[in-house]
Amino acid sequence: MVSPTTYNSTFIGIDVGTGSARAGVFDEDGKLLGSASSPIQIWKDGDCVEQSSTDIWHACCAAVKAACSLANVGPEQVSGLGFAATCSLVAVDADGSPVTVSLSGDSRRNVIVWMDHRAVNQAERINSFGSPVLQYCGGTLSPEMQPPKLLWVKDNLRESWSMTFRWMDLSDWLAYRATADDTRSLCTTICKWTYLGHAHMQQMLEKDSEAMEACGWDDLFWEEIGLGDLVDGHHAKIGTI
Repeated sequence: MVSPTTYNSTFIGIDVGTGSARAGVFDEDGKLLGSASSPIQIWKDGDCVEQSSTDIWHACCAAVKAACSLANVGPEQVSGLGFAATCSLVAVDADGSPVTVSLSGDSRRNVIVWMDHRAVNQAERINSFGSPVLQYCGGTLSPEMQPPKLLWVKDNLRESWSMTFRWMDLSDWLAYRATADDTRSLCTTICKWTYLGHAHMQQMLEKDSEAMEACGWDDLFWEEIGLGDLVDGHHAKIGTI
């Protein structure tokens, strides 16, 4: 066995795209030491495009192991890692197990992929309310954003809706899977979930955590579009920031 190369610290970046997971190992100066990729399975049926969070995680692990092997870096030399991913929607139960989002009932298929357009009618319904939050989303919600997809699941897969304990953006789920920390990122929640980041930041400056949470999620928006149950438990199912 070849001994690991001597590095003070290395860092791993993981980029999860639609078709593969890529991993790169970098030294402290940003030099790429090794990289690898692993394919991700995808199911397409008309407007429905689905993946498996379990399969995605296995692809990440395979890519990281291969990249570290090429870089000749051992686990003890890795100081940190970061994830970037598509804005796909992940559903898991209280144990972290997949909950199907597929009309097929296939329990593996618990990810609605970013480009899925099943929720066109739900997006139109949401936009018809004219909520003030829409002014921060270009005026209308796309069916590729998360609220229409969530509403579609509630409309069409009631058992899955009841079973799901966490709804997560894929990059947030990857961070949660790696660390068990359920904190969501401002980037994903603002871009795809209608979280009001400017209100969040204002309250953070004023050091009022309770008001920060209240201002970031617009409870009236979720209630008027028919997803008021996501407000329950201090927004536990869609997360705190």
